[in-house]
Amino acid sequence: MMKKLYVAIALLFLLNISSPAQQVKEPKAFSEEWSKPYPPFRIVGNLYYVGTYDLACYLITTQQGHILINTGLANSESQIESNVKKLGFRFSDIKILLTTQAHFDHVGAMASIKKKTQAKMMVDEKDASTLKDGGRSDYFFGGDASAFEPIEPDRLLKDREIISLGDMQLTLLHHPGHTKGSCSFLFIVKDDQKSYQVLIVNMPSIIVDGKLSEVTKYPEMSSDYAYTLKAMKGISFDVWLASHTSQFNMHLKHKSGDGYNPKVFIDRKGYDQALAELQKDYHSKK
Repeated sequence: MMKKLYVAIALLFLLNISSPAQQVKEPKAFSEEWSKPYPPFRIVGNLYYVGTYDLACYLITTQQGHILINTGLANSESQIESNVKKLGFRFSDIKILLTTQAHFDHVGAMASIKKKTQAKMMVDEKDASTLKDGGRSDYFFGGDASAFEPIEPDRLLKDREIISLGDMQLTLLHHPGHTKGSCSFLFIVKDDQKSYQVLIVNMPSIIVDGKLSEVTKYPEMSSDYAYTLKAMKGISFDVWLASHTSQFNMHLKHKSGDGYNPKVFIDRKGYDQALAELQKDYHSKK
């Protein structure tokens, strides 16, 4: 009887590791700039840039540990770790992991970094299932193989929920459309001169070619985009950043080697123009 039980357990184990659902096949990067290195720098106060040339990753530091937002592709882990160390911080002091969206280009290295740092992964509740299955249930990148290593979140977040660490408090803003749980983060940082309201926003770009109504895996997509575009117009902030550096023209505002200058990221006009373009795209596809 025991022998049969052991055989059954062994078969289940083999099925588990050989199941297509366990495979991870990262989609091809849309641009070589997604992996291209970029030197880390201080953006404003205790907020730092630690991502690649285009895939934006942010480090928020506190005396009680640090928060990392986004991780880029799977091969970005070493770049992020190196960037954190170059800034003078310990990678192991990362305590909280966040993401603006559960797509492979923003959570590709998340599972690995979670294991390495033992940080708590917190995610918008609407992206939790996609995070758990490695993107297999995603309306666009979904399929038999995972697009990134699956991650079990430690905390599910709702709209306007607060994430706290040390003296930092981040407010999650639910901004669905690009994914069901796309989100942004609003918080205050300080330097020696003043306080800044910072918005790290997940811009509601549309990646489907046809009409939104044709996406049967995400029937609420059109209404979610409409909600997000309206909500984003009413946000007050001083500094805004995004999931991709190209979305907020980082490389026009900051060159490698530039000194500390948060003023270059004060750009309400650029934010409004970017939203206006996305609004046009929405109207053409809704």
